[in-house]
Amino acid sequence: MTFKEGLIAARSQIIFLLGLIAAFGVIITLEQHQATETPSHVVIAVQSQTPSVKPRSPIPAPAPEPLNAQERQWAAIAWKYFDNNVQSATGLVNSVDSYSASTMWDTASYLMALISAYRLELLKQEAFDRRLTQAFGSLARLPLFGEQLPNKSYNTTSLAMVDYTNKPVEKGIGWSAIDLGRLLVPFNIIVWNYPAHIDEVKAILRRWRFDRLLRGGVLYGATVNSQGETVYVQEGRLGYEEYAAKSFTLLGLDVFVALKYEDFTQFIDIDGVPIPTDSRAPELYEAHNYIVSEPYLLDGIEFGWDETSRDFASRVYEAQYQRFLRLGIPTAVSEDNIDQPPYFVYNTVFTNGKAWNCIAESGEDASAFRSLSTKAAFGWHTLYRTSYTKLLIDKVHDLFDPERGWYSGVYEADGRPNKSITANTNAIILEALAYKQFGKLVSFQAPAFRDSTPSLAGAHQ
Repeated sequence: MTFKEGLIAARSQIIFLLGLIAAFGVIITLEQHQATETPSHVVIAVQSQTPSVKPRSPIPAPAPEPLNAQERQWAAIAWKYFDNNVQSATGLVNSVDSYSASTMWDTASYLMALISAYRLELLKQEAFDRRLTQAFGSLARLPLFGEQLPNKSYNTTSLAMVDYTNKPVEKGIGWSAIDLGRLLVPFNIIVWNYPAHIDEVKAILRRWRFDRLLRGGVLYGATVNSQGETVYVQEGRLGYEEYAAKSFTLLGLDVFVALKYEDFTQFIDIDGVPIPTDSRAPELYEAHNYIVSEPYLLDGIEFGWDETSRDFASRVYEAQYQRFLRLGIPTAVSEDNIDQPPYFVYNTVFTNGKAWNCIAESGEDASAFRSLSTKAAFGWHTLYRTSYTKLLIDKVHDLFDPERGWYSGVYEADGRPNKSITANTNAIILEALAYKQFGKLVSFQAPAFRDSTPSLAGAHQ
């Protein structure tokens, strides 16, 4: 056979090989193109991982019922925090007692506390409207990071962009997509339930560059590196990511990828309970995968859960109950400020490969500060009202200063109160009590409470 005859005989194999080479070329070109277009140091890898654990039987949801006299007093104590910490010049509220700074997450906490307090008749309509208008006016004139989106933190008296130590930073330190997602929760409630303030909400949102925040259905945050350059990173881990995404979708925005629980979910046995955890390794993605109570509590209290978050929440709750049965230690864990260095810790069911891991924001061990969280106890009790959640409430029911608000919790090691007093703890307590009386907070229709709810003593103007 001549060389030409050989080529003719092998033409089909040659065509196949040329096609294979061309396909590799296309793939390499696309990957190079994607690498230059992905504005993060992390490549977003969407996995097709279907959780293999069967759904649990849902814990029955208790019907709404009016607060009793003690619960009304608890609500008034929580509202005391916001009365003390609202800044008269801006209408914004400090994130920690007497500390004149706030993140967008904590600003959202204030607005949710304001809505809850109004529904519980802790303040009258005129005061509610006045507070909303002043806070919205300040949010509408905040200097934005890169003229795009709200900075991660602001001074509550001057509205200057600051870092997390409340030090002014002229150009800001970036934005948090999760924090902004939480801020959209009260915005959605206001738009549906209190339309007199719709134009104020629009004035805030029309300045935001949502195209910088949401790309391809994924949430992106921004940060500033040591060279002063802005770096855009995918933001959100299991629980927090889906919770934050829900408020974006109510605005008609594409957050399809961020809403999907199954992309990075894996189950790990914690105290005999298969717990949903985020499979993205912290050492690879430079983001901790905390499993705590908070996102599931907020999802239930505010949105009423979806089928998946209801199942995941019950697992996170059940693991904490099983730890109590094993150790005799009442367990309700979440992220919390503490009253000593490092001042903020994540008390987790699972993070960074460890069960019941307590770490600081830096990732360093903080197990000496493991504690029972006041807001988590209130949250679980309002959602489930079991004998165990009643036990949790009995452990935290006196953790307050009547003139300043609720403490964040109690340390496991020695039983001392964690006397940090924050907007977030007091807001979630108010939200939980409002949920007990009226059900989920996000709804197209505000609760018809004026004709049936007994007035609270000492309602504020």
